Amino acid sequence: MNSKNRDILLLTRNSNSDKQEVAYEVEKLHQLLFHVESMYNFCIANEIIDITNYKIIDNPIKIERIIKNNKLKKFQFISNKN
Repeated sequence: MNSKNRDILLLTRNSNSDKQEVAYEVEKLHQLLFHVESMYNFCIANEIIDITNYKIIDNPIKIERIIKNNKLKKFQFISNKN
């Protein structure tokens, strides 16, 4: 799998871990984050609050369209649903 350029801090309990073990753990983290960081999952976890029209947009397809086109207007905010 193609790994992205990212900074990962990997903490282990034993200080004498093998380089192959660390590489294996980092590769597994990349595989996990690849699926979690998809645009669809981002759109499911977030919503757009439009204060001027008093709307909350929670349709993932509409959110993706707005974000990809960089069309956030004044008083539109991306908010996490948590």
